[in-house]
Amino acid sequence: MPTPYQTHIGSFTRKSTFFWAAVGATVGLANLWQFPYLASLHGGGLFILLYLACLLLVTLPLMVTEAALGRYARHGIVLAMDGLIRSAKQSRAWMTVGRLSILAAFLVLSFTAVFGAIALAYVFFGALGRFSGAGEAEATGILAGLVSDPGQYRLFMGWHVFFLLLVLWVSAQGVVKGLERALRVVVPGALVLMLVLFALAAWHGRVDGAVNHILAMHPEDLSWESLKAALFHAFFTLGLGMGVWTILGSYTTPHTRLKRSILAVVLMDTLVAILAGLMIFAIATDGNSFDGERGFSLLFVSMPVTLAQLPASQFVISAVFLMVVLIVWTTSLNLLEPIVGWFREWTGSPRGLAVLMIGLAVWLAGLASLLSFNIWAEERVGGATMFRWLELITGGLLIPLVAILIALFTGWCLTRHLSGTMLGAAPKLFSRIWFWVMRLVLPLVVAWIGIQYTAFSLVNLCSNGNPAAWCQQPAAILSEGDEVPEKDRPFAATPAESDESGPVTEEAAPASDKTPPEQEGGDDSTGKKAPKQDEILYHSV
Repeated sequence: MPTPYQTHIGSFTRKSTFFWAAVGATVGLANLWQFPYLASLHGGGLFILLYLACLLLVTLPLMVTEAALGRYARHGIVLAMDGLIRSAKQSRAWMTVGRLSILAAFLVLSFTAVFGAIALAYVFFGALGRFSGAGEAEATGILAGLVSDPGQYRLFMGWHVFFLLLVLWVSAQGVVKGLERALRVVVPGALVLMLVLFALAAWHGRVDGAVNHILAMHPEDLSWESLKAALFHAFFTLGLGMGVWTILGSYTTPHTRLKRSILAVVLMDTLVAILAGLMIFAIATDGNSFDGERGFSLLFVSMPVTLAQLPASQFVISAVFLMVVLIVWTTSLNLLEPIVGWFREWTGSPRGLAVLMIGLAVWLAGLASLLSFNIWAEERVGGATMFRWLELITGGLLIPLVAILIALFTGWCLTRHLSGTMLGAAPKLFSRIWFWVMRLVLPLVVAWIGIQYTAFSLVNLCSNGNPAAWCQQPAAILSEGDEVPEKDRPFAATPAESDESGPVTEEAAPASDKTPPEQEGGDDSTGKKAPKQDEILYHSV
């Protein structure tokens, strides 16, 4: 077997860059369109405390492990695993971990860029006054015209290319001149813009209602399902299992305090989620309840409709979606980096060529998701579009599997001395907690998350007479029964039965949990089908 080409592919020049890069990797669309919904549904401030506990006790050890692995090896995850396997004299089969993580990052980036394209288009739609005087029906029609209209898919492809070029252009500049400079400017800029928009929401919105639903303690809404939702959100929104933390760890300066920086990132991610939740809840709701608002419905329908009523609405709408673009852009830069790093270490190619080759591959893979919303919308395998399968494979299989394998490898295959050297100086209590979490807690918890994610998603594809094998006896997969109220599901973003329902016409209200089934039906010829929030599985947000 040929030895992989080994090279030092770059490093940051400032120790604070790791923090800004990691914040860019963790703050994603879930902070905008999922976290507020979960907090409102599951006890407000009590859910936030549960979420923090899940972060600190379950996912933080895995974040530290992935970053420490990169810092120790000074390589991406594939060659980092190769070095540890050789040092620990373990089976070469463990190399699968690195390769699966690169595949997961590639697939997630392919459909993340599609969401970035929608947000980028909305920046221009807002500036051009497309939402002036628009109601929910008109906003739904605008979204459907961009995403779901078979006659306009080439325009959607153009926005997709535009967004990808922005990502690839920065990455091609290199680790220092491209990635480091961009993240040190864009991430703080996005946070400042979020603060400005929060101030605007406080001035014109209903902050009291937002505080009541997101920060106030509501013990009556807290249940076992709240803990499940907190676990899912903590695991799926931090960029774990995709080699991102490993490549960022390999770029750190010798003076970077890794564990302290990661703890600061976790706290910052939570703070941003709270701030974004207060902002969006104050702007996009009536101040009384969320009424199931999340996902596409919240961000691309409710937000523009409400913002259109404010003074200088064209500027405000453009600013809001510029913030969304910056968030998705930094996420995409971080997802691209482990793939480019792996390709360079494998082939020895210059960075420009590596970015070009990977960019073309990501664009082609992204077309599968993009076209699943329009001209391929009726092309289904096992009751799901290509986009749904890509998302389910990454969120239900690849990412949990990589996380489990990393935990088992570091917890059981490395000697105490080697794992301690990789982890670096740490208090004894932290080292002991880390050791047992990686050995026992994390593999069991992540396995449960992956199984629950996959089982509920597959069962929920069984509506409308889906002939797939798992639909013959859904009760065998879903022990709780076929009919499960949304609040009692293991995570709130599980696709509901309405996912396979008929199209939403331009005259209809945007899809939500309260939408009656009869309003969701219809013939494709009666109108354009806008994406619903229940068509988005958890990991994509």
